[in-house]
Amino acid sequence: MTDAAAITEADIHLIKQIIPHRYPFLLIDKVIGIEPNKGCVGIKNVTCNEPHFQGHFPAKPIMPGVTIVEAMAQAAAVLVGISMNLIGRDLLTYFMSIENCKFRRMVVPGDVLELHMTVRRGGGRIWKFHGDAKVAGQIACEADITAMMDLRD
Repeated sequence: MTDAAAITEADIHLIKQIIPHRYPFLLIDKVIGIEPNKGCVGIKNVTCNEPHFQGHFPAKPIMPGVTIVEAMAQAAAVLVGISMNLIGRDLLTYFMSIENCKFRRMVVPGDVLELHMTVRRGGGRIWKFHGDAKVAGQIACEADITAMMDLRD
């Protein structure tokens, strides 16, 4: 078994061993700078061929705010999976609350969305995070997220 404390980065293969999301709803490409129980940075490469851009909006594609927040939550769930050494387990993560959510700039195809997630409280079933989603150093979205972890196996 892998020593979770030694993991500082998660590629798409490791991400898929931690969270159950799959295309078209797997919204992160990798997670870097992982510090178990403290924080991480998820990376989402925004491309024009994503399904939500067909309707949001065809003439001016903009990543929906809810998908930005979901990408933040997926990065946080990977952090929890690594922090609690749940790689290869059946982990589901449920939103409990999204607070203080603000959108500061549009996210468009071609952007690299950095999902900076910081643990505010964790270690059990309920985790709290602060997240800043950034593009080129500018905050696109910020939110405080509370989630419940459900280990199904």
